[in-house]
Amino acid sequence: MTHGIRVAQRAQRIEPFYVMEVAKAAQQRASQPQPGDRPVIFLNIGEPDFTAAPRVQAAAERAVRDGLTQYTPALGIEPLRERISAWYQSRFGVSVPARRIVVTAGASAALQLACLALIESGDEVLMPDPSYPCNRHFVSAAEGRAVAIPTTAAQRFQLSAEQVRAHWRDGHTRGVLLASPSNPTGTSIHPDELRRIHGVVRERGGVTLIDEIYLGLSYDDTYGQTALGIDDAIISINSFSKYFHMTGWRLGWLVVPDALVPVVERLAQNLYICPSAVAQHAALACFEAESIALYEQRRAEFKARRDFFVPALNALGLTVPVMPDGAFYAWADCRAACERLGVADSWAFAFAVLDRAQVAITPGRDFGQAETAGHVRFSTARSLPELQEAVARLQTLLGGGA
Repeated sequence: MTHGIRVAQRAQRIEPFYVMEVAKAAQQRASQPQPGDRPVIFLNIGEPDFTAAPRVQAAAERAVRDGLTQYTPALGIEPLRERISAWYQSRFGVSVPARRIVVTAGASAALQLACLALIESGDEVLMPDPSYPCNRHFVSAAEGRAVAIPTTAAQRFQLSAEQVRAHWRDGHTRGVLLASPSNPTGTSIHPDELRRIHGVVRERGGVTLIDEIYLGLSYDDTYGQTALGIDDAIISINSFSKYFHMTGWRLGWLVVPDALVPVVERLAQNLYICPSAVAQHAALACFEAESIALYEQRRAEFKARRDFFVPALNALGLTVPVMPDGAFYAWADCRAACERLGVADSWAFAFAVLDRAQVAITPGRDFGQAETAGHVRFSTARSLPELQEAVARLQTLLGGGA
């Protein structure tokens, strides 16, 4: 009960998003600096420091000027679905018909639609620990139960087919929800292992859902392939937020088997009516040659940041056990650093770093239970000079290294 209002159990099951709690503290510190403070360096939020490409911005202006601001079909405008389809062919060499692509109000809406379409009350969904916290909450909101399976650096913090087989419970397990590349680790599933995982799931009549919102920001050809090339039954979630740098535009998409399209359409019609019309018309310009060239230039910049920052963290004793092959994160073991600072865990460490070095980072608390108290997530979605300054501050704080 809250002030006499009965709150639904499903809402009470949703834990706070601790990433945002840290972000609020960092914003407060930045707006109310203490004597001797330096400007806060924000390495806590997974948002590109780049914004929408110029052609995308111009397309949005045209859409408003031309009155393209009314409801669209719930599945999205046909030209955008066609361009996403063409992007899969040109980028990955995979044929994904536009009819199977559902444009959504961000990847979050895509995940919610998929979970509502596929998960019954009490269904279990297997996912790795650590993983993005909202994924397990989408399962919970659909009355399912997320089963987080501990993973290790040796398996790139991703599930194995053997783990899926071992944790599958006939009559209870509905499927798997994976992410490749992953938040918080920036690591991907090897394509061979993903095929094996999907084989286990398919044999048991389950569903394979995979979050591919960072797929465009892959740096290793071994991993930078969409799971949609494996089987049409795989359900993929993607977004315009990360590779296309349109975070606040709230636009994403979902790729589903043909049979699921009308089901998802009904849900979308009732829950959202349609994605933003302006964002959809603007996103058409994402696939123009000039825009793609810019995104590739920015992808190279993200890789350069990773190539500087991860070795620097290792030199400081903030060991990143697996080099991220995508996204813009570094999942670092902070246990030795906690001992140096005399703090108990990654939560206390994050606040100590904010207080004493004015660097905002994310403790592992949000991402699961598997040694997350000993890990922190750094976001490298900031400029190289900011990352260099952050390393210098951490070196002064921790002593030695770098």
